[in-house]
Parts: sequence; structure tokens; C-alpha cells
Amino acid sequence: MKIIYSDDHQQHAGAKELLFGEMVPMFEKPERMDMILRRIEELGYGEMLAPDSFGLEPILAVHDAGYVTFLSEAYERWHATYPKAAVGMPYVFPLRGLRQAPGRSVPGLFGYYCFDLSVPFVAGTWPAIRRSADVAMTGQRLVEGGERAVFSLCRPPGHHAMRDMGGGYCYVNNAAIAAQAFREGGAGRVAILDVDYHHGNGTQSIFYERGDVFFVSLHGDPDQEYPHFAGYADETGAGAGEGCNVNYPMPWGTAWRDYGAALADGIARIRDFGPDVLVVSLGVDTFKEDPISKFKLESEDYLRIGEQIAGLGLPTLFVMEGGYAVEAIGVNAINVLLGFEGKA
Repeated sequence: MKIIYSDDHQQHAGAKELLFGEMVPMFEKPERMDMILRRIEELGYGEMLAPDSFGLEPILAVHDAGYVTFLSEAYERWHATYPKAAVGMPYVFPLRGLRQAPGRSVPGLFGYYCFDLSVPFVAGTWPAIRRSADVAMTGQRLVEGGERAVFSLCRPPGHHAMRDMGGGYCYVNNAAIAAQAFREGGAGRVAILDVDYHHGNGTQSIFYERGDVFFVSLHGDPDQEYPHFAGYADETGAGAGEGCNVNYPMPWGTAWRDYGAALADGIARIRDFGPDVLVVSLGVDTFKEDPISKFKLESEDYLRIGEQIAGLGLPTLFVMEGGYAVEAIGVNAINVLLGFEGKA
């Protein structure tokens, strides 16, 4: 399997996040990619390729132009306003509807375009964001060109990013960018399967009223888990998208028996939809030792996830999302690919 990767993600590093009232080093950090690369090297797995450059057009196909401009200017504007602050992050969150335009205030812009405190900006954040989208798009083009499957090793991740808001470590939605590119490239129908522990609220919101992209997400119950305000089972799409959004919220402690059953049902729903291509938001924070998640999957279970996905028989793009048990992330992510390729 071809694997798309760029070292540019390493520029997005060094920030902290607020977790349950305490400032801690970010769980979303460059070492996550290092461990996946180490596992790839150990196994001699796959063919590593650098991404091509696609510019802003694919990003603008799913994201608001004002939001993209904000992302491109955020750190420079923050640093010019607060030169002693090495990290830019929002500290005020205006309720949407009180004023529809963010104005020119730097704190106002940060609060308007970010929905939580886990999207910090450092000097290298925007280059990393753009390159992550290039990684996704390079994989998309290869699958569109006839590859059975490609792994886009994206960082920062993307599935929480909405059309005009970032959050949950996510700035632009790599899976959504790829799905839209498949549609524009001629795919009549596209399915997105999100197996990250946290609900892909951004992906859901982008396609919620569309009938050409089918979204399935397996995740922690939002009554207990981030992002809390999306991911309930009764969110089934709207308008032309009614019935094209399927959520499987599951409680803390979920292990393979229940997770595997939900996955099988979700895959059956995708099969019934009849897509031409599949995008997988591949998060492995469902692992039993993940520090910010509460599912109980074992490393061997990721082989089964890959096997079930392969059963669809679809051209498939894997897009990396979450997974914060750093020592195990390489084993778990690559196990999905091994299972998919029947190499378990």
C-alpha cells in the first residue's frame, strides 16, 4: 500500500492544552507520527511517497473563504498583537448569532473561528495544515487513478473541523476535502467511515444536508464524551441528506463485541448506499490504553476493523485522525491496514 507522508507536520509543535482545568502538554504531538513511521520501518511495510502540492482550491471546496484566510494569518496576527505570547489561542467565544461578522479584533477572530481551546497556533501551524491537506489530496488522486487503497498519514488531523470553525486538534477537514475531490472527479456517491473514538462532528456538519456523501461514525456517547454537542443516534441528516448520516454512540468501556457489531451494521449501511469509493477517518484512540478515551479495544481488534472494511470491496482512502497512546499508535494504525490487505 502506498503511504503519503510529509515531515512538515513537525512544525506544528510545542503548544499546551487545557484539560479538565489544567494546562498540560498537548496529546496531539509530532511523536504520534514518529511511532507510526517506526512501525512501518520495522515491518518494511508499504511504499512511502511525498505529497504533491494542490494549493487552496481543494480546501476552499469545503471550507469558508473567510475561515481559510483566518487560518493563514492567525499566528502572524496573534504574534503582532501579543509579541510575548508564543502560542495563539482563543479566550473568548462569542455565541454565533449575537454578531455574524467577527470584526477585526484578534481575540474576536480566534473566538469566532475556533470552538474550543485545543486548536493552538504556533509559527508552523499553517504550513502544517496546508501540507496535511496535500497529503490527503495526494492519496485521493492515487485512489482516483486506480490504486485499491492508500494511507494518507495526515497531521494535524481533521474530522472535527467544520466549514468555518476549527476545534479538537483539527483545522481543516482532510477527509471531507478528499470526499469532495472524489465527487468532483466523477464519483457519483462517496461514503465516509469514521472509526475515531470521538465523533466526527465537522465531517457530519459539512455533508449533513447532502445525499451524495454517506457518513457513518462510531464513537463515544456524546452524553459522556467530547464533542458533547453532536453524535447522537437521532442525527440522521436533513433535506437531501436525510438518511445519509448514521451515528453509533457507545458508552465508556465498550469492547470489541459491541464495537464490532456496530461496525458490521455501519458497513452494511454503507453497502446499501452503494458508493463508488470509501474514505476512512482512521482514529485509533479506541485503544484500551488511550489516555483521553475510554473504549477497550485490543491491538488485535484493529486487524478485524481492517478486515471488515475490506469486505466492502471499494477503492479506499485511509486518512489519519486521532490516537494518543503513543507507544501503541503505530501497531494499531498499521494493523488496520494489514487486516484490510489480508496480511494479518
